[in-house]
Amino acid sequence: MPLEFPTIYLLPTHIDPDKLPELESKIPTLTYDINEASVVLGKISNRERAKFELKRKKIATEDIHSPPAPLPSPETQTAVPSPPAKRRRLSDPSFPKATRGAQPRIASDEDSSLDEKVVNRDVADKEDMSVIKVVKLAWFTDCLARGTILPLDNYLIYQGRKIHQTPSKPRQNPHDVFERARQEGGSQQSNPRYASTSASQHPKTSPHVKRPALEHESTSEHECPANMPPIPDYLHTSYSCQRPTPFNPPNHNFIEELEKVRTLRTLEGDEVGVRAYSTSIASLAAYPYLISRAAEVARLPGCGDKIATLYQQWKANGYLEEVENAKEDPKMSVLQLFYGIWGVAATTAQEFYRKGWRDLDDIVDYGWDNLSRVQQIGVKYYDELQEKIPRREVEEIGGVILSHANKLHKGFQMVIVGGYRRGKTESGDVDVVLSHLDATATHDFVAHIVDSLEKDNFITHTLIMSTKNSERGQTPVAWKGKTRKAGSGFDTLDKALVVWQNPLWDKGTSPKNPNPHRRVDIIISPWKTAGCAVIGWTGGATFERDLRRYCKHDKTLKFDSSGVRSRTDGSWVDIESDADGPAPDMLTAEKRVFERLGLEWRPPEERCTG
Repeated sequence: MPLEFPTIYLLPTHIDPDKLPELESKIPTLTYDINEASVVLGKISNRERAKFELKRKKIATEDIHSPPAPLPSPETQTAVPSPPAKRRRLSDPSFPKATRGAQPRIASDEDSSLDEKVVNRDVADKEDMSVIKVVKLAWFTDCLARGTILPLDNYLIYQGRKIHQTPSKPRQNPHDVFERARQEGGSQQSNPRYASTSASQHPKTSPHVKRPALEHESTSEHECPANMPPIPDYLHTSYSCQRPTPFNPPNHNFIEELEKVRTLRTLEGDEVGVRAYSTSIASLAAYPYLISRAAEVARLPGCGDKIATLYQQWKANGYLEEVENAKEDPKMSVLQLFYGIWGVAATTAQEFYRKGWRDLDDIVDYGWDNLSRVQQIGVKYYDELQEKIPRREVEEIGGVILSHANKLHKGFQMVIVGGYRRGKTESGDVDVVLSHLDATATHDFVAHIVDSLEKDNFITHTLIMSTKNSERGQTPVAWKGKTRKAGSGFDTLDKALVVWQNPLWDKGTSPKNPNPHRRVDIIISPWKTAGCAVIGWTGGATFERDLRRYCKHDKTLKFDSSGVRSRTDGSWVDIESDADGPAPDMLTAEKRVFERLGLEWRPPEERCTG
C-alpha cells in the first residue's frame, strides 16, 4: 500500500539543482505552495535557518515547544516505528516573453499495515493546518528506505504556528472555485483562434477537438465533474513527450498569461516555480477543449487549485493581477529589459540592477568594459534582436546556409528546427541542423561554413563557436554518470551561434544596410546521430525536459541532441540505423528515434509545450 505522507513542500536550499527534479518526483504529496504544506523538508540542520527559510517564504510563525516524547513500552514498541501526518512566470511589448528555458510528480510509497493506514488517514484529516513543521530531508529518505512512515521526533528542526496577519480565507476546493466562476462568469464562448499560415510537411492532429455534446443539465447536475469533458487518457501520462501538444491550443490566451508569470519566476530566481508553471502550461496546452470553468482546470494533472484560482481571476478580469502589478513595478521592468539582452541570464540581470543600472545607457556608460564580448553585441543590437523573424525570412536564411554548405561539399541535408518547425508564424531566431552521409564531410565543417558565410558578409559576428564533437573525432561521448562535471547546458555537437544580416539592399535608396541583424544557430551533426539532433533542437522546452526524464526513468538511457547513451555502462546506443544501415534522410532518422524509444510519433507541430 502507498505510504500516507503529509503534504510536503521541498526547500531547494543546498540541494543540487540537477538532482532537485529527481528528488521531487519521489514525493507523492509534493506541493509547490508552501501555504498548503504541513511538513517542509529541507537540507538544513538548525532551528534559526529553518525560521529564516520560512520568513523568506513570507510565513510568519510563533514557536511551538514540543513536549518530550514518551518512552516506548514493551507493549507499544514495534520493530519499525510508524505514525505520520498529512499534504501541497510576453507577448505584450511592455512585458517581453521569455524564450529561455517542472512538474509536480505523483509517486507512491508503502505503509506497514492496514490499521496504521487508517490511523494515518485520521491524523491527516484532523491535521491542524495552522501548524508547520520543518523536518530534515533525511526523514523522507529514511521513510522510503524502510517502507514506513517514521516519527518526526528525531528529524524535527522546528515547528511553529502560523501567524495570520490578515483574516484568513478557508481553503478552496475545486468545486468552490468552480461555483464562484460559474456565478461570476457563466460559460465562456469559444474565441476565434487564428490558424498557422505555414504549410506543414507532417501529418498533424487537429488542435481543436470538438467538445462532446452534453445533455440538458439542472443546476446541481451542472456542478458535477461528470458533466465536464473527459480528460484524455494521454493527459494522465507523466511525460509531455507522450502527448499531442498543438501549436495553437484552444486555451492559448490563458496559457499566454501563465507564461508571463513563469517569466517573473525566472527573474526572481525561483527554479521550483518555473518548473511548476512549465508543467501546468504543458498540461493546459495538451487539453483539447476550450475551458469554461475553474473546476475544469483544477482536475488537470499539474494544475490543481492554484492554477484554477488564477483561471478564475483571468476569466473575471481578462488579466492576472501579478502580471499587471509587474508592469507597474520599476524593478521588474528593468530586470525584463536586461534579461532581453542576448548573453544575459536572470542572475546577471539581477547583478546589473544591484549595481544601480536602470537602462541600457547605464550599462554602456558605467559597465561597458566589464561586459563580455557577447553581451556587448547583445546591447549594441538590442532593438534589432528583439524583432521577430517572419517564416519567409527564416526560409531564405536556411536556403543561403544550405547553398553554402553544398558549395563546400555536395550532399549536405538540412532541417530548419526550433519554433519555425513547430509552426510559429514568427521566430526569435533561426536554428538549422546540417548533416551529411559522409562522416568526413561534417568533421570540422562548422568552421568552414562560418568562414564562407563571413566572406559573403552574411555573418557579421560569431558569438559562440564549438568544435567539441570534431575534437574527439565525432565519436559519441560516453555517459560518465555521476562523476561528470556540470556543463554549459548545450549538447556536444559542433555549432556556431552567430549574428546575421542580409548583405543585399538597394544602395540607391540608402548608403547604409537597412536590413535588421538576426540571431542564427548553425548546428552540425554526424549522420549517425542526426535524428537525435533534429529532435533535440525542435521540441518546446518542457517536451525536451520530459523526453530526457522519460529516457532516464523508463529506459535507463541518457538522451540529448548528440545521441543516446546507456546509463548502465555509459556506452553509445545506435537507435537510428536498421539492418540496411543508416537512415536515408534526417526525418526518417528522427522517426526511428521515436519508435525505438517506445514513443508514439509526434509531428513537430504537436511538441509545443512552451
